[in-house]
Formats: sequence, C-alpha cells, structure tokens
Amino acid sequence: MGAADDMPSLPEDPAALRALLLAVLEQRDAAMAERDALAVRNEHLHHLLLTLKRRQFGQKSERLPDDQLLFAFEEIEATLAASEAEAGQRSKGLKEQQAKRRRGSRGQLPAHLPRMEICPCCAGALVEIGADSAERLDVLPAQFRVLVTRRPRLACRACPGVVLQAPAPERLVPGGLPTEATVAQVLVAHYADHLPLYRQAQMLARQGLTLGREVLADWLGTAAQEIRPVVCRLREILLASPRLFADETTLPVWPAPLNGTGCYERATPRHGAPGWARRSGA
Repeated sequence: MGAADDMPSLPEDPAALRALLLAVLEQRDAAMAERDALAVRNEHLHHLLLTLKRRQFGQKSERLPDDQLLFAFEEIEATLAASEAEAGQRSKGLKEQQAKRRRGSRGQLPAHLPRMEICPCCAGALVEIGADSAERLDVLPAQFRVLVTRRPRLACRACPGVVLQAPAPERLVPGGLPTEATVAQVLVAHYADHLPLYRQAQMLARQGLTLGREVLADWLGTAAQEIRPVVCRLREILLASPRLFADETTLPVWPAPLNGTGCYERATPRHGAPGWARRSGA
C-alpha cells in the first residue's frame, strides 16, 4: 500500500468539489481570524501581567493606585472586546460563535419592564399564521424599557405552501440584548461623564438588570470597532494641524467598594487630587 492509499477520497462531481473547497476555505479563514484574536489577547494579557507586577513589586513611588488599576482593567476588557468584534467581522463563523456565546449568557430581562411591540409593514392579501418575537434592551433618560420586534409569518390564501416573514433586523452587538441607544448611553456615561463600568452596573442592578462589568466592557469594545473609521478620519485631521493641544486636567474619582456593604474604606484620588472617604453610617 502506497502513500496515495492514505489520501482521503475527493468527490468527482465539480459542484461537490467546489462546495468542499469553499467549506475548507471558510474553515481556514475562521481559524486565521481566531489565531489573530488570540494573538491580540495574548499581547494585552502580557501588558496586564507587567502592570500587575509593577503594582505588586514596584517601588512605592511607581505603584499604581487602586482606582487607576480598576480603570486599566476596564480599558483592557473593552480593547479585548474590540479585537473580538474585529475578528468576527472578518470571519462569519467566528461571528456566529460570538453571537451564540452572548445568547447563552445574557439571561432574561425583568418582567416588570414595559414592553413595546414593533410590527413590520407588509403589502398584499396576507393572513398572519404565527409570529417570532425577540427582546432587546432599550433606555430612556431615567427609564428602561424592552423593545419587542414581532415578525409575523404570513401566508397567501391563493398560493398554498407560500409563507412569508420579514428578516430579523441587524443588531449592533450580535446576539446581545442592547439597542444602539443603550450602548450609546453606556459610552457617554463612561467617557463623557467619567462613570466607571462597575458603578453603571450598580445603577442597572437597582432597575433589576443583572449586567456585569464584563458585559458592559463587551459593549464598549463592539462600539469602538464600529466607530473606528470615524476615529481614523479624526486622527488624520488632527495630524494635519500645525499644532495640537491636550487638556491634562486631573479628575478625582472614588475607588470601587472594597466590601459588599457599599462602604468605601479608603479613597485614592487620581493624579494626586484630593479624595474622599466614606464609612458605615456616614
């Protein structure tokens, strides 16, 4: 028996051979996209390891305050999510895996939130024979609501066996719960209002929404990938300017609670600005 006997048999039909080749190419693209995403993740984890070593073993003047370390964690998680979103755009298979992972861990929306049903318009003499519904989290100022998109399945009385249904709308976060307004709210609160993700998660918890900091970071990373063309264009415009100015105004912040009581045992301000401390009963 020669080496040729160990080779897998290939279909002789040109159409089947072409389909097999396309499937192999898609698997190769998915593997390459996953490899690139893992390489980026490894680079960021290496940077995080160096930061933690500096925090643990560095000289006292070089050690990072606790609040700055928390901000570093949030930025790294958002960057990792952006890398995963970019890899998902290059590979359809990887994008479906990410959407499946989000659907499996997103949980259920609270029943007390009001529902708004959205039905797409149709034309012709059609009759509804059923409907598929999907829930998305939306936000209004100081009020959350759930958008329910209904996609009726419609049949024609004159054409037996013909069933029509509008396609599901695209989501900013594939497989995720938030609408574009919800993601924009998290972005503005984090970057414009300097509200850390852990504090936003606490605010959502008061509304009955259990969304962890890692979920909010995933939304930030996905949104960052979507607006990357705008950022690149702004960068080109800025670099074409004869002068650039930067605002280095310091910003005092509160650290994350060190225990489950919501009390702050120690406050370390950023950049040496005055801080605050709150204890039980304060």
